[in-house]
Amino acid sequence: MDFEELEPKNKIVKPKDLSGWGIGELKDYIARLQAEIERAQAAIDAKDRHRSAAASFFKT
Repeated sequence: MDFEELEPKNKIVKPKDLSGWGIGELKDYIARLQAEIERAQAAIDAKDRHRSAAASFFKT
């Protein structure tokens, strides 16, 4: 059994203290966040396509 399976799926992430970060660090952080948003959006899109395909299969 994987320990990650035991953790709650929707745990609340505490915001990071950005006050001590430099501009370059902040830009890198934003780039990483945007990449993660794109990855999550791709997963949503894939699930939507799958759901639409299943719905059209069962309608006919």
